[in-house]
Amino acid sequence: MNIFLDVLFVALVVYFIFAIRRSMRMSKASVALIEKYENDKQNPQLIDDIIAALNSDTLLSRILKQHNATRHDIARLHAKLMKWGDFRKYNRYVPITSFFNVHTLEYLLAHKNDDAKALTEKMMNHFHL
Repeated sequence: MNIFLDVLFVALVVYFIFAIRRSMRMSKASVALIEKYENDKQNPQLIDDIIAALNSDTLLSRILKQHNATRHDIARLHAKLMKWGDFRKYNRYVPITSFFNVHTLEYLLAHKNDDAKALTEKMMNHFHL
């Protein structure tokens, strides 16, 4: 029984380390995009960079495939979030950061036809802004 508990503990620690590492990598990518496009928010290359970052992550790319998300969908959601959430607070910028979280990306793609204000408010509540 003790061996089983030891193996379970080690497995949980390894899972925790990989989850934190993934979270930090996505946060770093998000902040890099925020800083890169801070003064050039309408640059169409931003959407391509967001999609490239999402496709580089296993969980986020799985969500994109599950919802059959296209570049047009991401661009449209980004434009909706820009309408009401175009401000930066620390390392959070709703039109970019919202795509780098599993739960928010899932919500955005599931509700991509919702009103811009409702989507932005939901993202702001998620990030406690």
